Amino acid sequence: MSVFERIQAEVEGHPIVLFMKGTPQFPMCGFSSRAVQALKEAGATDLRTINVLEDPEVRANLPRFSNWPTFPQLFINGELIGGCDITLELFESGELARMIGETQAAGTATGAESRRP
Repeated sequence: MSVFERIQAEVEGHPIVLFMKGTPQFPMCGFSSRAVQALKEAGATDLRTINVLEDPEVRANLPRFSNWPTFPQLFINGELIGGCDITLELFESGELARMIGETQAAGTATGAESRRP
């Protein structure tokens, strides 16, 4: 599987994906730390994070995939939202909480439907 296919699989396979430097517990840059904090405060409980420092191939190619040059990069429902500044602006306006709430509610509904006989 190519690196672009792996990135696409992550973005499509999880409702909320943050490509970041480090982990939520140990962020390796201030921008990643602030983005994770905003997501958590906005109610993100189903957050998939990818540590780009552990995967040089993803780190090198994600900017070409997304056409976004910096990290972190936030994707919601397969769509690039942006980096730290945009995430913080959305958080401060309340829009991030709305987006996350809708995404997680849809994921819960989809999960319930998939368990029906």
